[in-house]
Amino acid sequence: MAAAAEAVGQMTGRSGGRRWPYGRVEIVGRSMEPALQAGDWWIVRWTARVAVGDIVVAQRPDRPGLLVVKRVAEHRPAGWWLVGDNAAYSDDSNVFGAVSHDAVLGVLRWRYRRGKVA
Repeated sequence: MAAAAEAVGQMTGRSGGRRWPYGRVEIVGRSMEPALQAGDWWIVRWTARVAVGDIVVAQRPDRPGLLVVKRVAEHRPAGWWLVGDNAAYSDDSNVFGAVSHDAVLGVLRWRYRRGKVA
């Protein structure tokens, strides 16, 4: 089974370079199952403090413009090591390496709409 990159389907709460403290994201794909399901909508705290175990929205370092939702596994000298909960479907730091502090945009806080389970 091939791994697939996880992109944020829709992201709101950021406008014209100005960041609002909270936004929302829609989960796309299976890399974070079972914790997050495709179609789930989450409230994100932009520029929040990041800790090991948090689920974050980050810019993928090897594909500019692609956002990913991953769990913070550890801090390394080069930045945060991000992993998917479902390794069979996840392109994560094992593929693209550590993610710089600046590339971690926010932390998922609350799910407010559950995706439809197929």
